Amino acid sequence: MNRDQLKGRMEQAKGKTKEMAGRATDDLSLEAKGRVQKNVGDMRGDYGDAKERAKDHLDRRH
Repeated sequence: MNRDQLKGRMEQAKGKTKEMAGRATDDLSLEAKGRVQKNVGDMRGDYGDAKERAKDHLDRRH
């Protein structure tokens, strides 16, 4: 697991927590911020996954 995968997963978790807290307290702003943070985490995690796949592909070629 590379750093982008790890940080992405952490952002996903923090965003999900904020989203659920916003939903529980009926705070639409917090819920929206959590959704955004979760999506940013998804993208960073996906980027890390792509880097890992590229690295694995290059390692197999050599």
